[in-house]
Amino acid sequence: MDRKKLRDLGIQIGKLPPGEKNCITDVKGVRVGHLTLMKELLDGEVVRTGVTAVLPHGGNLFREKVIATSYVINGFGKTTGLVQVEELGLLESPIMLTNTFGVPAVTQGTLQYMLKNNPEIGDTTGTINIVVGECNDSYLNSIRLFPVTPEDAVKAIESASEDQAKEGAVGAGTGMVCFGYKGGIGASSRVVTNEGASYTVGCLVLSNFGKREDFRYWQYSDRTEEPDYLTDGSIMIVLATDAPLGERQLKRLAKRATIGLGRTGSHASHGSGDIVIAFSTAKTVSHFSDQQQEVIQQIREETTVMNELFQAVTEVTEEAILNSLTKATTTTGRKGRLVNELPYNFLEKSGVTVESE
Repeated sequence: MDRKKLRDLGIQIGKLPPGEKNCITDVKGVRVGHLTLMKELLDGEVVRTGVTAVLPHGGNLFREKVIATSYVINGFGKTTGLVQVEELGLLESPIMLTNTFGVPAVTQGTLQYMLKNNPEIGDTTGTINIVVGECNDSYLNSIRLFPVTPEDAVKAIESASEDQAKEGAVGAGTGMVCFGYKGGIGASSRVVTNEGASYTVGCLVLSNFGKREDFRYWQYSDRTEEPDYLTDGSIMIVLATDAPLGERQLKRLAKRATIGLGRTGSHASHGSGDIVIAFSTAKTVSHFSDQQQEVIQQIREETTVMNELFQAVTEVTEEAILNSLTKATTTTGRKGRLVNELPYNFLEKSGVTVESE
């Protein structure tokens, strides 16, 4: 049976309206692709992992970069590429998500894909900055066997579309665990309309954090045995918007994802890699230009629309995390381990309408 998103259960987060798909792909041009790996091996080992690709637009990302930033809530993570994103405020590759030990292979595969489509890289122009984020899926997945290959990264990129993204135990989310239940990929969006202008904020998360007792809805939940974790877990949060914002303004938005994360029950544990990557599609920056100056328009920050964008980020982050739980299915893993899907009944007990304070 196909699992439902939170709103399909009659539960609403916040006050702003969602986009048509309630997904990060509501931001025009944004694409999402998954490659899911599930395989039974010998001696109780299994493959439960994958790759997820988020593309800011369907064009050539190296030649037409987007303004971007990152924000580290807690830095127990193994990402690539964020140093240059922070220095230059630009994103020039897909945002790739996978498991912790899959980062090198996904980096290589993404690099090979970008080199194939840009023969000038490393020849007549400079190199390229590949952005990859990760969470640790070793409770369910045989992570030490390196099941992710560079070709898997390419397939995830090539499968990316503007359709509503698949959520739950798919792609990079295949082996993830959140609040003691099956986690993974979740998405949400909000539309901000202000003085005749309309902007969309979208979010995609890779959820893999939290103990059951930390979960906001724990008092309503079942009392089945919780998985015995070895780590504190992590979350990757990808934010997209078509609002015209500079990288400093995007960082202000990215910080508000912390509030949405906290509303689910997270307290950003010592060993948790909680990282936000945010970008705007409002303008692309050409890699090849003979212009000495760059003209950039952006929203004035003392306007009410900035507050509404902050609110949108908080709401989409919280809802995307909950969607990653409601969409995920019960999954068996290595050594006979089992992580159950989130039961819907205790969400219903908490009230059919859940509004953020």
